[in-house]
Amino acid sequence: MIYCNYCGILLFDDVRGNQYCKACRTAQEETKKLSRQSSCTCNYCDRNYDWNDKEFTCSVKLKASEKTKSRPLRTPREALVDEDIRTKWEKEQMRLKQQLLIEDSDVIRAITRDMKNNRLKTGDLYIAGVDISFIKGDDVNACSAFVVLNYPDLEVVYEDYQMIKLTAPYIPGFLAFREVEFLVAQYRHLEQTRPEYLPHVIFVDGNGVLHPRGFGLASQLGVLLDVACVGVAKTLIHVDGLENDDSHKDRKHLLKKGGDTFLLQDKSGHVLGKALKSTDSATNPVYISVGHKISIDTAVWLVSKCSKYRIPEPTRKADLNSREYLRVHQPQSA
Repeated sequence: MIYCNYCGILLFDDVRGNQYCKACRTAQEETKKLSRQSSCTCNYCDRNYDWNDKEFTCSVKLKASEKTKSRPLRTPREALVDEDIRTKWEKEQMRLKQQLLIEDSDVIRAITRDMKNNRLKTGDLYIAGVDISFIKGDDVNACSAFVVLNYPDLEVVYEDYQMIKLTAPYIPGFLAFREVEFLVAQYRHLEQTRPEYLPHVIFVDGNGVLHPRGFGLASQLGVLLDVACVGVAKTLIHVDGLENDDSHKDRKHLLKKGGDTFLLQDKSGHVLGKALKSTDSATNPVYISVGHKISIDTAVWLVSKCSKYRIPEPTRKADLNSREYLRVHQPQSA
């Protein structure tokens, strides 16, 4: 099997026998469409703005341009090293996956029961958002963000931003092995310094079981920490027949109001996650998947409860605040 160097999805053969990546082709097409639009809706503040307006300060332009940012081609020697690491990481991934739980833990069941019965008070539930933001054009220097919000106020009660260097190689489908150690370290620091703010659930800017091998960053982080985790992705990863084709786009148009969803299933009908229209004003859904110790229905319900805009507040705060931290603290040589 041959994987795309950019996103880790299996390559497809076209009618001429050439191999190509549907995910990357779709991303390129979407970005071209975006550049032709006279207006757009921001992912983070739901504001409409002129795509050519250089005064608009939100980060959506940066995110759109980064979707098609290419990575340098690997030399044969680098590819061989990557294959050795891929084999090692795949074994570790499968070992950790055996500990994966896709149902609500006792803690999550108790919390959701209290929420639905209006018995939950401020301080009874803490939800974390984690994200890693990169310097444009730099795949090594980044900012790792770990933000904790209370519920139902959705106010930040704890935040930790760390400048990091990602020295592990980029191998498609194994992104967690580059990033997860930094998030684990931040959780352990919180555990030692402010244990009263330990989160009951963590929202991860990425995927859980919605992954080529059913074990993305949200799942790996959850298993390593033994904490409930939810994958919240802004774009659809292409997995086993699940792709952003005309059928998928038609289903997105059927999402009319905040809270509307549809299932994300592979070719065999196995549920990988749900697409959620998080607010009435959101023009595109977010893609929710189980990370660990939570069911897909509870994950979707919690994300919906935490959404003022398209992106739920925990990951929205982690993303925006880490980008601001990166702007101020990035290395001068970067």
